[in-house]
Amino acid sequence: MKYPLFFCILILNFSLSARTIKLNNGLIERVFNLSDDSKLSTSSYILINNGLKNDVKNENWTLSKDEQKNQSFISSNSKEFSFTIDDNQFTGLSSWMVSVRDTSVLNGGKGIVFSLKSKEKEGLSLELTYLTFPNLPLIKKQIKFYNLSTKDFKLESLDVESFNINTWIFNAWIMRNYARYKHLGPYIGDWDDPLVIVHDVSQQRGIAIGNEAIGVLKRTSVYENGSSNVSTGLTHTNQNFAFRKWIAAGESWESPAVFTALYSGSNNPYDVLNTSVSDYTRKYMGSRIESIKKKPMFVYNTWYPFRFDINHQLITKLADAASECGIEEFVIDDGWQTSYGDWAVDLKKFPNGLKPTFDYIKQKGMKPGLWLSVARADTFTNVYKKHPEWFVKDKNDQFCNLHSQSETKGKTACMSTDWKNYIKDVILNLVNENGLAYAKLDFAVVTSPYLYKPEVSGCYSKNHPLHTDQAASYQENYNRTMTLFDDLHKAAPELFIDCTFETAGRLNMNDYAIVKHAEGNWLSNIYELGEIGALRARLLAWQRTPALPASTLVIGNLRMNDPERELLLKSLAGTLPILLGDPTKLTTAERQSFKAWVDWLKGIENRHEYMSFRQDLPGFGEPTEGCWDGFMRINTETKSGGLVGVFRQGGAEAERTVTIKYLDFKKKYAIKEGKTGKLISTLTGKQLEETGFKVSLLKKYDSQLFEIVAK
Repeated sequence: MKYPLFFCILILNFSLSARTIKLNNGLIERVFNLSDDSKLSTSSYILINNGLKNDVKNENWTLSKDEQKNQSFISSNSKEFSFTIDDNQFTGLSSWMVSVRDTSVLNGGKGIVFSLKSKEKEGLSLELTYLTFPNLPLIKKQIKFYNLSTKDFKLESLDVESFNINTWIFNAWIMRNYARYKHLGPYIGDWDDPLVIVHDVSQQRGIAIGNEAIGVLKRTSVYENGSSNVSTGLTHTNQNFAFRKWIAAGESWESPAVFTALYSGSNNPYDVLNTSVSDYTRKYMGSRIESIKKKPMFVYNTWYPFRFDINHQLITKLADAASECGIEEFVIDDGWQTSYGDWAVDLKKFPNGLKPTFDYIKQKGMKPGLWLSVARADTFTNVYKKHPEWFVKDKNDQFCNLHSQSETKGKTACMSTDWKNYIKDVILNLVNENGLAYAKLDFAVVTSPYLYKPEVSGCYSKNHPLHTDQAASYQENYNRTMTLFDDLHKAAPELFIDCTFETAGRLNMNDYAIVKHAEGNWLSNIYELGEIGALRARLLAWQRTPALPASTLVIGNLRMNDPERELLLKSLAGTLPILLGDPTKLTTAERQSFKAWVDWLKGIENRHEYMSFRQDLPGFGEPTEGCWDGFMRINTETKSGGLVGVFRQGGAEAERTVTIKYLDFKKKYAIKEGKTGKLISTLTGKQLEETGFKVSLLKKYDSQLFEIVAK
């Protein structure tokens, strides 16, 4: 044998024969081949029994070995991965010394680790980790790089996963933009592609490709340059926001994870979103929102219409009204401070500091929150004057504002410096001294959602500790921001972190990396009233779910005093409901009505924990003017039921049939109307899926929520 091949303790989903290694969890099997000339690649990737679980196995679905081979989603001799070190490309088809062992992780994942030592590049070693999870036809993959040389390595153009797909290009729908929209032909994805699906129309099957890289560094390609290749990982050198990582001599670095999920027997590429992908993100990915036992459900924020015009007296009045409406979290937005950077309380607005204001909010039964910019300081502040070395420099070696070029008095701090520890201490002081429970962290750290100039992004400084060039600053500054969130959680485990789309760096963007480090993502600023504002909120939610957890989506700025406030509340029930506006303008009866809705939804959460779930409502698609739309939030683990929302957005029909999936066929379920709890019908899970129930909405713009509950 030309290279050492070691074999450790066997586990159930890992077997080895000669130079073939199989990873198998009973639903999915990936076979790796180690060739005689020291190359590693996947030879087949299949669903076993079409992905059916053992307890529902049907002999009619069992495939012969030849049929299984033909059903492989990947063709042999694929690259397996790809990257450049010091401008030289390496793939699985390069020359390696290879060893293999089994591995497991705390959340139930089991798999294998390949250790690769390069025969071509002195000091280069890799660890490729592949993990499977119980009852999921999905594999997670990461690469860890080791620099065992005496010189730094320049890592670029990293594809963590790279394979050739067995789907003819003309038969494929590429589902892009959170896997919601069809694309035909070659495709290179961007920051809005944490998930892409390649759906084989002719064979009624497909593969979901998840990318857990952060922000503008995500890249997923399908059929690039007309090839059959699929790859996912980080941006390449020929792109804007190109990824670069300098791995110092003697150091290591681990890539973001990617995952692939297979499915078959479906004409609907959204099915995998509602099942395997959602199960993985909820149970195994490490979503922060899922670490919260009691999720926040109703948040109020002061930004609109009050903007900067806030003070203690106004806040107490708003808190009185918000509390009467059932609000749980009360967030004071921008305007409480004297400056960006020093973060001193404006004593003209809050004469005794924030603590009396926070205490009042808590007395009203709500948790207090606060807005801060995570990486901005005014030039007149003490922190800027004392530590100019902490701030971002542009291509002309000048301090700059990444968020907005027109705001010259403010500069952006570089997270690769000690600013990260400074802002951490600022936030923790607010937690410890005032009882801060919700931190809305805002403004650009790498790139602005409002600027489309790649040269105005990252940090060009050559003297910052963790990067020496612009390209290397992207990954470092994103990573340090997520590490900041982790550090805050360690010191203040109950703190809810809302990482806004402005911090993420692109309009309305959220992704898996943010979801793993922050509980929420302020996704947008909607200023339209009534049914148009409600439609925009439902559209944003539909576009990003079920690929992303619905309860991480914080959609502003719908208003509590909007004449259509009940429509707005029902629309937001599909995400994490947050409302702005002026609750003091509501009458006592209107506040009581609002609270009745809130209490009803809280009761459903107590019974079903629906906030952890969201699925597409069968037969109701993208929220669109002139149509009906809807969502369901069914607990697919307990099958106890959940929440259903139905909306008529100017549609001509006054009645539609609603069907519900993912329930127990044999159980009986009551369908109850919100907020009254009025019984509409009683049907079995089978009847609900196959025939459903009628919903009448008499106004052209109307809505209703329902509880589905097992009897």
